[in-house]
Amino acid sequence: MALKREIQGVVVQKAGEKTATILVERRVMHPRYRKFVKRFKKYLVHDEKNQVKAGDEIIAIECRPLSKNKSFRLKEIVSVGVE
Repeated sequence: MALKREIQGVVVQKAGEKTATILVERRVMHPRYRKFVKRFKKYLVHDEKNQVKAGDEIIAIECRPLSKNKSFRLKEIVSVGVE
């Protein structure tokens, strides 16, 4: 069985019922300039209990595709945002 990917990011917005959009930041080295640069990507995360809010930092785990763009579900809330 393949390992499930885990991603950690900040909730940017609530996208309808039981769905949150998170922004994941990763640091990669630039091939030419040998400097670390930030890369960002947004993911849709399934939130069954509808408990996350914008600004929360969460960990999501990979699961079967739940919709066209949603393949992660909420694992845990790391910290609660200010809003």
